[in-house]
Amino acid sequence: MIRRLLVLLFVLCCGPALADAVRLKDLVEFDGVRGNDLVGYGLVVGLNGTGDGIRNAPFTEEIMSNLLERLGVNVAGEAYRPKNVAAVFVTASLPPFARAGGRIDVTVSAIGDSKSLLGGTLVMTPLNGADGQIYAVAQGTIIAGGIVAEGQAARVVQGVPTAGVIPSGARVEREIDFDFTTLHAVRLALRSPDFTTASRIETVLNREFGKRIAMMLDSGTVELDIDAAGMRSPAHVIGRIENLTIAPETRARVVVDQRSGTIVIGQDVRISRVAVAQGNLTLRIEETPMVVQPNPFAEGETIVVPRTNANINRDPGTGLAEVSGGTSLSELVAGLNALGVAPHDMIDILKSIKAAGALHADFVVN
Repeated sequence: MIRRLLVLLFVLCCGPALADAVRLKDLVEFDGVRGNDLVGYGLVVGLNGTGDGIRNAPFTEEIMSNLLERLGVNVAGEAYRPKNVAAVFVTASLPPFARAGGRIDVTVSAIGDSKSLLGGTLVMTPLNGADGQIYAVAQGTIIAGGIVAEGQAARVVQGVPTAGVIPSGARVEREIDFDFTTLHAVRLALRSPDFTTASRIETVLNREFGKRIAMMLDSGTVELDIDAAGMRSPAHVIGRIENLTIAPETRARVVVDQRSGTIVIGQDVRISRVAVAQGNLTLRIEETPMVVQPNPFAEGETIVVPRTNANINRDPGTGLAEVSGGTSLSELVAGLNALGVAPHDMIDILKSIKAAGALHADFVVN
């Protein structure tokens, strides 16, 4: 059995003693300052024979017929099987305070059996919000990120040619009805809720204005009193505070990805003194069939005699090794590396240490 080499990655995360200051705008979301998701259903034309198969994607024929009829072309009852069109979903994000006439980027993804959208052009597609209203219209040439090369007996695909983007491919047609200037208070929502971080944000904001304008409501929310700030508008207040720096606090966490063998350990992770033993079993099966043929001009037939060699090897493992209580990330990494095991086995060891109650951190498995 040949075992795939896995990658072990230890990442040094921010701790309280070495925490770097982060801008407020990177830690919180401002209430009312948010984008809106848009989606539309459209048609891509101009493909080089890589479009949808009409029999496998009847919705492509339907939308194409509706589009041609709106343009004054009657195709009712006609049998046509074009290979240069594809049905797609078009998605975009309407940024906060977007104004009519502005441009936004869109993403185009095939929903049928199209092989590639490379070189295609998206025909005018309305983009709807969650309320069903049209907020933008998309159209333009698609930039696909994949490559397809094929012959009669082989086909090579690199990347994802069935999805692409159109930079500035949609024009905003409707504005969000929201008056930011009427707000008397703005809530700051922490992206990673934490009581200590919220308390530091409250302290920094009150120190900046020299009076009490911010109040921590919970671990994920800090309320900002716009009227108490004494500035002309909420926009002026946000512009003044969004670049203030705060040292965030993070929870101790270990994140592992069993598929790639990646292990991420935060600086605040601690392990109590514990002893670990680890070993492996290796099963090896080898097939060496032998062909037996009759003598020349003799009667008989050629047969294949199977020969199988199977054995189980028990690796010595690490024995019983002691991992001392780690007081820093470097000591913790040194203790785990002293076990001398592969990353995949390291994940199992960390699980067992957590089950034993010696790993003091959140254990997240992806």
